[in-house]
Amino acid sequence: MDLLNLVWTNGVSFLFILTVIVFFHELGHYAVARANGVRVEVFSIGFGPELFGWNSKSGTRWKVSLLPLGGYVKMFGETMSGAGNGDQAELTEEEKSVSFHHKRVGQRAAIVVAGPLANFLLAIVVLSVLFATDGQPFTPPVAGVIQPGSAAEAAGMKAGDRFVMVDGQAIERFEDVQVIVRMAPGRELIIVVRRDGREITLKAVPRHHTVVDRFGNKTKMGLLGVSRSGPIYVRHGPVESVYRAVLDTWRISVFTLEAVGQIITGARSADGLGGPIRIAQLSGQVAELGLSRLFWFLAVLSMNLGLINLFPIPMLDGGHLVFYGIEAIQGRAVSDRFMEYGFRIGLGLVVSLFVFVTVQDLMRFDAITEFFKGLLS
Repeated sequence: MDLLNLVWTNGVSFLFILTVIVFFHELGHYAVARANGVRVEVFSIGFGPELFGWNSKSGTRWKVSLLPLGGYVKMFGETMSGAGNGDQAELTEEEKSVSFHHKRVGQRAAIVVAGPLANFLLAIVVLSVLFATDGQPFTPPVAGVIQPGSAAEAAGMKAGDRFVMVDGQAIERFEDVQVIVRMAPGRELIIVVRRDGREITLKAVPRHHTVVDRFGNKTKMGLLGVSRSGPIYVRHGPVESVYRAVLDTWRISVFTLEAVGQIITGARSADGLGGPIRIAQLSGQVAELGLSRLFWFLAVLSMNLGLINLFPIPMLDGGHLVFYGIEAIQGRAVSDRFMEYGFRIGLGLVVSLFVFVTVQDLMRFDAITEFFKGLLS
């Protein structure tokens, strides 16, 4: 699939997913800002020139902009770096009462953290609906066929063993084992199984394995070498669905952070990272598999957006929270100069990451890869 065909066929599903998760992220900021008496001047989906919009009774300009890769909420008394405007002293008392910069540090922190929390809430709501309607994928955590020469065979695992704990984590379903193993290629795992009514502790080292899906995408992961029966889908009641959705959101978030940590330390390849092009490609692929898969993908991306924005990098929500934490400790706000330098560093990091993942996305297309190889040969 060439790049132009990718953009044409997958653009609609990509824009739908991105618009939904960005809208809810910014809605979190907006709702808590309004609850704390802050005047919100602009609520934008996308960046750049405005395509269309309208003014609400509260004075907020709601708009959709040309570049749909993100969005923002502009609050009165706030600059893009998060520092106060230079003319804060000239504000009237009435203006100060609705200014973001003049709110207590706890209120500002609540407004900032509301965006990522809204993304986690969206993921929980979507998963809850899916678990209550289509059902939650479930396979009993019982080992099927042990592949000859596999890590499972080397560890002494036998067909019929029931997984109890893997790498210190309790196991409820076979999918739990898969998630842990995939994240641990080449790393020793302590596995507790139940066999003939007693628990046995085994040690296994998942082997590096490259999987090619039906769309030709290659993914590197750990492989234990244990088969399973086909998954069943278990529907839950409303309360149980929410509970399961919270657990899955927590589990996926933790494993995502572990994967990022492994990439930073060099224990895991960065090949799995993807940017907008990769997300657009996957959006189109999951859309072909059905509406439920598309919303499941939306939920996972919403979790990832919430996690990324909590990273302590200036310019992201997590960076602002660090500044507010310093302010709460020392009793005064950090200087605008300090925040501005932090903003520039954060912008550099974000742009560098964006360029890196975009290059990786482009290199997945054979024609582009061959072009760059030709330049270097």
